[in-house]
Amino acid sequence: MDIKEKLEMIKKEAIEMLNSGIDLEAIRVKYLGKKGELTAVLRSMGQVAPEDRPSIGKLVNEANAYIEQAIENKKSSFMEKAMQAKLLAETIDVTEPGKKVDVGHRHPISQTEEKLVDIFVGMGFSVVEGPEIEYDYYNFEALNLPKNHPARDTQDTFYITDNILLRSQTSPVQVRTMENTKPPIRIISPGRVYRADPADATHSPIFHQMEGLVVDKGITMGDLKGVLELFAKKVFGENTKIRFRPHHFPFTEPSAEVDVSCWECGGKGCRVCKGEGWVEILGAGMVHPFVLKNCGIDPNVYSGFAFGMGIERIALSVFGIDDMRLFYENDERFLKQF
Repeated sequence: MDIKEKLEMIKKEAIEMLNSGIDLEAIRVKYLGKKGELTAVLRSMGQVAPEDRPSIGKLVNEANAYIEQAIENKKSSFMEKAMQAKLLAETIDVTEPGKKVDVGHRHPISQTEEKLVDIFVGMGFSVVEGPEIEYDYYNFEALNLPKNHPARDTQDTFYITDNILLRSQTSPVQVRTMENTKPPIRIISPGRVYRADPADATHSPIFHQMEGLVVDKGITMGDLKGVLELFAKKVFGENTKIRFRPHHFPFTEPSAEVDVSCWECGGKGCRVCKGEGWVEILGAGMVHPFVLKNCGIDPNVYSGFAFGMGIERIALSVFGIDDMRLFYENDERFLKQF
């Protein structure tokens, strides 16, 4: 078999292999590689008469180009078929109904906080926030709780160092505000607080508080009662009543626990109020003169009141929930109810 016939046979075999579905790279190596069929032909050129070598070399190059082009055509054909298959698989019928997208909503604690903020902003209060990692001074000492005060033992505070802690109340915001703002002052301070309480139906190591502070000339318990009465009616209904029970807080004097008439039974006694007709919701009182003095405000000129409530406690009441832990379990079956 002469070289011309061999080249024709190589081209024919290459085309047959391309049509058989054999891997394109394997075909390229077999015919065009360093040890391929065409390379072997070139190495046999020594057996060809010198005058025939140019024409034979031309035929080898043409065969090489022919096979290369055939491989490229087959590759393009494969890519085109793959693209068509992909487009067919990804075809979208724009006439079909769209997929429902689940839209979330505000968490019940966030809903409650926003409602409370709206109520107090409507009464002229400003919202002030502060750091959650606090100095012992702002969390305790400036609030008339020195280091040996027994009330500190009931706080179960998370201390980072002897002087730095996770705030156990949002009261430090009030102290910082009084230090940097001259009366009149009218603020609320919502936010997260931390206490080393075991988690149960009514306690959590992380929870939310909202405290309020008013300082001005001539502020009395009557002003405090009026503000809290309006707040209670906005949250629990227009027929809601409030009552003050004497209590002791180191940072207020006099101090009181504040109850509201049961929104479920109207004060007659039921499961919600445990038969008492009243539900405790917050603590309040007149700002202690020592606290005003610690913050650079003359207690002989100014007076004020403060109050604080747990946002979770309000949410439990408003939504009729009996276990605080439900707020933090991220169970959609629970959260979707609100």
